[in-house]
Amino acid sequence: MTPRDLVLVLIVVVAWAVNFLTSALAMREIPPFLFTALRFALLALPLVWLLKRPAPGQWPRLVAVCLCIGVLHFGLSFTALKLAGDLSSPAIVMQSYVPMTTLLAWWWLGERFAWRTGLAIAVSFAGVLVLGFDPIVLDRPMALVLMLISAAFLAVGTVLMKGLRGLDVVSQQGWTAVFSVVPLVAISAWLEPGSIAQLPNVSWVGWAGAVYAAFVSSLLGHGLYYVLVQRYPVAQVTPWLLLVPVLAIGLGVAYWGDRPGPRLLFGGAMVLGGVLLIALRALRKARPVARAEEL
Repeated sequence: MTPRDLVLVLIVVVAWAVNFLTSALAMREIPPFLFTALRFALLALPLVWLLKRPAPGQWPRLVAVCLCIGVLHFGLSFTALKLAGDLSSPAIVMQSYVPMTTLLAWWWLGERFAWRTGLAIAVSFAGVLVLGFDPIVLDRPMALVLMLISAAFLAVGTVLMKGLRGLDVVSQQGWTAVFSVVPLVAISAWLEPGSIAQLPNVSWVGWAGAVYAAFVSSLLGHGLYYVLVQRYPVAQVTPWLLLVPVLAIGLGVAYWGDRPGPRLLFGGAMVLGGVLLIALRALRKARPVARAEEL
């Protein structure tokens, strides 16, 4: 990458890592599903005017992507973050969506991978098991379960997204926001009764967390990520994103009181190491074979 693009990818890393901390602070006052609804409602305000219609026949796929990622992934991941009580384990377990996506693409789309990629997938999932035996995770096992389910829905949405045509990142983010708000508000009214009525009592910290999630994490972070993957293979960008959970762990230790134990650190290293190997294998596969005159 050029020095300028390295700066851009580091901005993405910082934006996404800090989102774990600001969201956790906001959810001290705003329940997770309502917080997710606020995030998408704020995001929809500037993007609704820029939406492009999908190609004919792609509305069902687009709606499925929006519900998988916007409602189920984000709603459950914020719930898991709220339940976890720490930033480290959710940030690491979220990365399991990478091997899940690889497996889904193999099963669903017929994409093939070599045995080394299969080994990396096994290492990642084994890392989740090791991490799960850390005392801080064992105290709140439902957070781990919900984060894994959340990662699975992100993987499903990612695979479905491969079939979408003619939509740029602004439209994808905009449609996700538009289709997600009403279901999220309905789920909040069901599972978090009385939370909407308490919104006038939310402090600036809660509202700042929602604004950060909408405009810094989503609009800026995903926007820059889209620019980068237009210039480079996705597998070349992915290894840099492994700095997100590393930085999130640092923020958790510095500002949230996290004290990750050896099992969490070792399991986390296995998860992130497996993701790195998958990315490197994908990058090697994506590189064109040099012609004879170039050798």
